[in-house]
Amino acid sequence: MAQFSVNAQRFDPYKNFKFRVKWDGRYVAGVSKCGALKRTTEVVKHREGGDPSSTRKSPGRTEFEAVSLERGVTHDPEFEKWANKVWRIQAGLGAEVSLKDFRKDIIIEVYNEAGQKAIAYKLYRCWVSEFQAQGDLDANANAVLIQSIKLENEGWERDTEVAEPAEPILT
Repeated sequence: MAQFSVNAQRFDPYKNFKFRVKWDGRYVAGVSKCGALKRTTEVVKHREGGDPSSTRKSPGRTEFEAVSLERGVTHDPEFEKWANKVWRIQAGLGAEVSLKDFRKDIIIEVYNEAGQKAIAYKLYRCWVSEFQAQGDLDANANAVLIQSIKLENEGWERDTEVAEPAEPILT
């Protein structure tokens, strides 16, 4: 069983606005929103023939929900390059999908208010199932143009090698 340290100085939970996403060993530029990490295990109901009054429950298949990433549109092509590995228009018969490297493992890092890495999650065998090159355009709006990808994955886990940071003391 994994052992987690306890920081007696930390009272507040971590905030959700300091995070970074990494794939291929590099941080992805400008990610401003990351969807929730969620898994669901089906419930298998059964009962014993001699006990008609109650139903027993046991775990069945576990599924991991897709994770969405959003960022402002820039000249960084990483979202589009990865999405194009799953399907490319006019690629020619048999070359629409890159079977070699369309899946990636990614890392989501969460930081505390002082900018120290506090928690990290590893997502395995991700691939882009949805790509939005840009959001709606509106001449009357005052907003950032957003692009997004939706990542299917085959599981995730907390990176237990990331230890709880010692909170800095300012003098």
